Amino acid sequence: MYEFEIMVRFGETDAAGHVNNASYFIYFEEARIRFFEEHDFYNNSNSKKPGFILASTKCDYISQAYARDRLKIRTEVASIGNKSFTFAHEVINVKTGKLIARSTATIVTFDYEEQCSIPIPKYIREKLQAQLIEY
Repeated sequence: MYEFEIMVRFGETDAAGHVNNASYFIYFEEARIRFFEEHDFYNNSNSKKPGFILASTKCDYISQAYARDRLKIRTEVASIGNKSFTFAHEVINVKTGKLIARSTATIVTFDYEEQCSIPIPKYIREKLQAQLIEY
């Protein structure tokens, strides 16, 4: 499991005073980027590493969070296919331990030059399998 904490900024809230629904997708995106960087998956213009593209994402809102709350974002590999894998994310209020939101995100390994999906390379698959959650 990969996790990190954030403090909710005022600009991430809305007129109702709680974290705006769109802000959670920014938190999940940051979690994926950190995961890619930590596992050396992140593609850049000087690299021949495969790219990634977000194919699907969803979020279930369980509870509310507010400005200045400390939130823990947890990320796990939930499943691995031939060309894609799925992350499971959770947002937890650090102070209360309350579950705030759950999300899934399906990522496809992608060749940006050819504009097509590609099989997950062996070295990435091995790293993903080491992080795969077992239920």
